[in-house]
Amino acid sequence: MDTTILRNRFREQYGNSGDLYFSPGRINLIGEHTDYNGGFVFPGAVDKGITLEISVNGSRLVRLLAIDQSDAPYLEFSLDDQEKPDLHWACYIFGVCKELEKRGVCLTGFNAAFTGDVPLGAGMSSSAALESVFAFALNDKFAGGSVDRFELAKIGQATEHNYCGVKCGIMDQFASVFGKEGNLIRLDCRSLEYEYFPFDPKGYRLVLINSCVSHSLGGEYNERRESCEKAVALMAKRWKGVETLRDASHDMLDAVKSELDNEDWLRAKYILDEKERVLAVCDALNAGDYDTVGKKMYETHWGLSREYTVSCPELDFLVETAQECGVTGSRIMGGGFGGCTINLVRETLCDKFISKATREYSKRFGVIPKVYHVVIGDGSRKLK
Repeated sequence: MDTTILRNRFREQYGNSGDLYFSPGRINLIGEHTDYNGGFVFPGAVDKGITLEISVNGSRLVRLLAIDQSDAPYLEFSLDDQEKPDLHWACYIFGVCKELEKRGVCLTGFNAAFTGDVPLGAGMSSSAALESVFAFALNDKFAGGSVDRFELAKIGQATEHNYCGVKCGIMDQFASVFGKEGNLIRLDCRSLEYEYFPFDPKGYRLVLINSCVSHSLGGEYNERRESCEKAVALMAKRWKGVETLRDASHDMLDAVKSELDNEDWLRAKYILDEKERVLAVCDALNAGDYDTVGKKMYETHWGLSREYTVSCPELDFLVETAQECGVTGSRIMGGGFGGCTINLVRETLCDKFISKATREYSKRFGVIPKVYHVVIGDGSRKLK
């Protein structure tokens, strides 16, 4: 990555040079809406993220330069401040500082500048990359790396909860910190156990197509959680140990079907199917069987669209176009209601697919979708 602009801006702002760090954004291959149902997710870090330059300044002041921010790119706060900054982007860094101090890390003031190439609003978790790069860098500079990576991910999650008003799971920060080149991570959202699976599909590319439809969950998200909880409550009356849909089977769900609205039953059915799809993808990745991986991606999309009902016409159109072009796998990535599709595409089809998808989407919806090529890469690290 070219750090020339970052280095020049840092020297202009602070008059010296610092150390460079990087944390990536992430994709999630399969496993959607499974996190709050005690299931598995399957993320990987990508080659796009946030790059940070940082130096210790010997005071109690934190000086921040957000190079990509056109409005109010510079801000200072004191490590002694108790109230978070007014600028939203600075709250992530303030929160990371506070969470590190809670864990006994003695910080002093520092100068920092950062920039990124992870697209905003594309479901690739730019906020987790920002939290992770500061957590990793500050841990390296002030604690000698003594805070382990698991705790760094939790620091990012706690920052979202306590300073940014987002009650997120840990997947985004976990993938950013633990990413490994050529591997995806199967993360158990209940136990937080994880395992790497090889992902090096020769002759394929991972392509994200941004529908440019605003990604918004809110009440719709809560309704789906409630549907799952209704199904679990009914099954828990009959079978011990059913705490989430992770613990349930299709036979159990069918036994309580008459007591559920069809909408609630379909949503619970999707989660049980998705649990099985994730495990099938594990086997397929170990076997290098990317046709099966792609098939399961399509099944996930249409389950999300027709059963969990979190898709939209724009996303369905992009997936249908992928099918028409012979793309190996395509689906919504993220919670739904907008955002990107993730596509596993043979290299020989890639240009044709992108050309058709952008052209036909623009004709239908009057918007040119954004296209991002991503490669699975390593997690948080210091750059040489």
